[in-house]
Amino acid sequence: MNRNKLLLILIIAAIVGVFLGFDGHKLLTLENLQTHQASIGQWIDQNLVLAVGGYAAIYVVVTALSLPGAAIMTLAGGAFFGNLYGLAAVSIASTIGASLAFLVARFLMRDTLRRRYGETVAKMDRGIEKDGAFYLATLRLVPVFPFFLINLAMGLTAMKLRTYALVSWIAMLPGTFVYVNAGTQLGQIQSTGDIVSADLLLSFALLGLFPLIAKFVVGFIRSRKVYAGWQKPEHFDYNLLVIGGGSAGLVSAYIAAAVKAKVALIEKHKMGGDCLNTGCVPSKALIRSAKAADTLRHANRYGLESVPVKGSFKNIMNRVKDVIAKVEPHDSPERYRKLGVDCIAGEASFVSPWELEVRHNDGRTERLTARSIVVATGGKPAVPPITGLKDMQPLTSDNLWELEEQPERLLVLGGGPIGSELAHAFARLGSKVTQVEMGERLLAKEDEDVSELVLKQFQADGVDVRLKHSAAEFRIEEGEKVAYCEHEGERVRIPFDQVLVAVGRAANTAGLNLDRIGVDTLPNGTVPVEEDMSLRYPNVFACGDVAGPYQFTHAAAHQAWYAAVNGLFGQFKRFKVDYRVMPWVTFTSPEVARVGLSEAEAKAQGVAYEVTRYGLDDLDRAIAESEDHGFIKVLTPPGKDKILGAVVVGSHAGEILAEFTLAMKHGLGLNKILGTIHPYPTWNESAKYAAGEWKRAHAPEGILKLLEKLHGWRRGKNTNTPRSIYAPD
Repeated sequence: MNRNKLLLILIIAAIVGVFLGFDGHKLLTLENLQTHQASIGQWIDQNLVLAVGGYAAIYVVVTALSLPGAAIMTLAGGAFFGNLYGLAAVSIASTIGASLAFLVARFLMRDTLRRRYGETVAKMDRGIEKDGAFYLATLRLVPVFPFFLINLAMGLTAMKLRTYALVSWIAMLPGTFVYVNAGTQLGQIQSTGDIVSADLLLSFALLGLFPLIAKFVVGFIRSRKVYAGWQKPEHFDYNLLVIGGGSAGLVSAYIAAAVKAKVALIEKHKMGGDCLNTGCVPSKALIRSAKAADTLRHANRYGLESVPVKGSFKNIMNRVKDVIAKVEPHDSPERYRKLGVDCIAGEASFVSPWELEVRHNDGRTERLTARSIVVATGGKPAVPPITGLKDMQPLTSDNLWELEEQPERLLVLGGGPIGSELAHAFARLGSKVTQVEMGERLLAKEDEDVSELVLKQFQADGVDVRLKHSAAEFRIEEGEKVAYCEHEGERVRIPFDQVLVAVGRAANTAGLNLDRIGVDTLPNGTVPVEEDMSLRYPNVFACGDVAGPYQFTHAAAHQAWYAAVNGLFGQFKRFKVDYRVMPWVTFTSPEVARVGLSEAEAKAQGVAYEVTRYGLDDLDRAIAESEDHGFIKVLTPPGKDKILGAVVVGSHAGEILAEFTLAMKHGLGLNKILGTIHPYPTWNESAKYAAGEWKRAHAPEGILKLLEKLHGWRRGKNTNTPRSIYAPD
């Protein structure tokens, strides 16, 4: 605790001590006020200005320090100054006092709260920024909520002081008037219960609903305003129209069909989107072939004879296509038509918030209307405007799968998940791979120890990783393709046969005619969505890569649930998307799987944490499979077993991570994982052993020492000198 905070606490403690020491809590009572009403009133008549000022100052101190007697002080305002002056003095003094209490709570406790519960505070701040004024007004209008608790609680949020003071002043006026007015009839009051009757409390409760009703009305007016200038159709062709047949679009359409809504899915190319055709499925098939090649090349690890790997790259790519073909029926138009979805092959663009123009692939054009529309058009690889790059006919994760000949020398631009996965796979298949990353390390979103372990494995497998290299120019010199990179002030020449660009993705928004409905894309290419996944209009939604912020298939499916449900039932209840437990896996070798906070993120957000590590070189199953490298790292609050984040680096990391993801989602701590029976020998035992490491680090040493003494006492006095079991009596 810094000196300023300590000084403020001492000042507050001194004032409270003086107040209690001089029996201030006994002076501010109804009986005492009634007893001295006449004498105090006479003095006030002779010193009105001084009396009002002194009264207001005392009122400010009482409310600012949450001292007992605020209700009696309010009665006194009416008794001595009447309705007009009393109401003015009390309303101003109470607002100033409440604001001071608000600032004291913020100064003393908010930083600590933010350090310990950064994510919770951030979420609370977002809610306060959006709806805080309405809820504060509700709390102020209903006198059953202790005002001092409201002052303290709101001080821990990010609400602006002027908003807090203004809303508090306005919302406290009705209650203040009731008490001040009652004070004018002080002689007839026997207790504060005479002031706040059951009927009056009910009236205040109904009044307290006013801000919430106002919130609803404001929302309704806002939604009507955004539709100004548009003519809503009287009838609709569909309940839901979905643009895009990738992961997000398929899930949205599936949910709508499952609840018997009439839904159409519009896809201009192939159903399944990037994940099936150019992303997850083909890349994992290629990675598996690369892993098989690595196993054959290093068969001596398993007591076998290592063999040189010779294979047809064309056969490998044919296998990839076969895998896609086997998965394809899961996402086919035939399957979705059987589920009740109208599948339309074509391209859609907006005419209005309820109407799309659809250009069918056969040349026909029609217009379709729906109560709600979901944009799920996905993304595409971004190709940076580097001089000469387009002349190299670069490969991307989209067109890579058309290759029939394996590049002998492959240059990979990008050290993120996609670039790293493909660079490692091609290196294991026999290409000479050079990977260029402009940053200081691979997988920059992960912690440094994770990146370091992946880098060492890449280098061991022959990947030439060039960190802090920025591609500046591409040329063809004497028939050879060459890249020039900037590295620490020098120009580095890298010859290659093919270049694979994996430096990020851009959203697919071209052709949607979004400007027609007043929607602009964000700087990163995605469209701006609200927490309910709506896109400017309450009935237009976006999900998946086109919405961000995550570029994962499972994130797209997660968002799609909110888009579909809010699109179908949003007039009755809306759900806000929840990203608190979002796992992801990078399928390099070793795999990198993470959920929740990393160490770097925890530090950046000011979240207090401690780290528990478990090395996979200790796991029996890993040793048996000669995969005994990598680690598990779990972040928890100091002294607690709640999981803030977990990362697994090693073989089967994606599967191991699932246990930590489940635990985080349902609020289970490491003790629960430790208490769960895990089959032996399995990879998932590592989760239990990681929990065991945490338990050992938090063993109750004092209790264990007492138990040691207890066990010694139960063995008898002479047990410190063990006797041979073979010694005669």
